[in-house]
Amino acid sequence: MELWYTEKQTESYGITAKIKETYVSEQTDFQKLDMIETEEFGTMLVLDGMVMTTDKDEFVYHEMVAHPVLNTHPNPRHVLVVGGGDGGVIREIMKHPKVEKAVLVDIDGKVIEYSKKYLPNIAGELDNPRVEVIVNDGFMHIHDHKNTYDVIMVDSTEPVGPAANLFTRGFYQGIYEALKEDGIFVAQTDNPWFKADLIESVNRDVKEVFPIVRVYWANVPTYPSGLWTFTLGSKKYDPLAVDESSIPEMDTKYYSPRLHKAAFVLPKFVEDLIK
Repeated sequence: MELWYTEKQTESYGITAKIKETYVSEQTDFQKLDMIETEEFGTMLVLDGMVMTTDKDEFVYHEMVAHPVLNTHPNPRHVLVVGGGDGGVIREIMKHPKVEKAVLVDIDGKVIEYSKKYLPNIAGELDNPRVEVIVNDGFMHIHDHKNTYDVIMVDSTEPVGPAANLFTRGFYQGIYEALKEDGIFVAQTDNPWFKADLIESVNRDVKEVFPIVRVYWANVPTYPSGLWTFTLGSKKYDPLAVDESSIPEMDTKYYSPRLHKAAFVLPKFVEDLIK
């Protein structure tokens, strides 16, 4: 008998993948967690019925969270990742020698535990001595750490369950206060096909807090619609002012110096959302 996993991305649309094996299916203290092996995308982490990452396409999302902002800030010594318990963003941060310390704060320790076990290629840098892993509420961590970080990255699930507070103006104000005087933050902000209202509201809220706001995008096949956006807020540095020749070549599969500015060129219907 064939087994298939289907994510209902809207009430009338979804994606499906053939399952080879189920490793974990557990209700944690915060969410439903499934770790499954698929024919097409390899190991897949699913939270509350939503695909978080897969072996095959994870590099796109994790590289695009980390590298545009780290190559915009000239001296990103102290970095915070909110969420991201799979460790993929941390892995990419560790490719930047200027980073002295990266702090990962994820509310669900089970995500970290199972990612280390079943997604070692993604979670492999979580034990790096430059990394501190904290199992706690990222919202409260930011509230308690004023003027602490050069860069903050919000690697959250979609705005449901424990991640709902991570898409509010109060959260962005807290991020502003947790950043140093020239700090930058970035957050994943979903897709413009099914969540146009979310992109509009996040852009509006971030613009009320940060003087420089930019939206960029990437193609992530297992995320709803495949077209995924990220919103960057900066106190001082503009990613569009970066000299591409100053960006070092790194061990990446998606991000490159040439892509740095190109990613900020949006399809017109997405541009229209954030005017």
